[in-house]
Amino acid sequence: MKIFQQLLQLRERKRGFHLITSEVVNALPQIHELKTGICQVFIQHTSASLAINENADPTVRQDFEMFFSKAVPENDPDYLHDDEGPDDMPAHLKAALLGSSVTIPIRNGRLALGMWQGIYLCEHRNYGGSRMLVITAWGE
Repeated sequence: MKIFQQLLQLRERKRGFHLITSEVVNALPQIHELKTGICQVFIQHTSASLAINENADPTVRQDFEMFFSKAVPENDPDYLHDDEGPDDMPAHLKAALLGSSVTIPIRNGRLALGMWQGIYLCEHRNYGGSRMLVITAWGE
């Protein structure tokens, strides 16, 4: 069994859903050494999240942002946690709904994503800053 791990600092992105598959793959080239395994990508933040979804049509990512903005609105007077602005608590809720990690099988040295699947950075803050990922791959 081999285990590889790498930190990846993503550049700051605007609020929305951004494809980061190639950045993840490029950050851990040792994936190519694994015939069979698992890759976990974990984000070290509570106001951004990760997801796997459509990688071809950018309108899907726009619709994700529209849906989550409607489902978890800003400026709700019931929020107690608002020290960092109106997007703060909604960002935490969205991150809790989507999750902090994705797990992808490795097959023949590649991420076994479907043809139309990609890894999203889901940035829920207007000014979230750079984001840190921990990428871990293990297998044989």
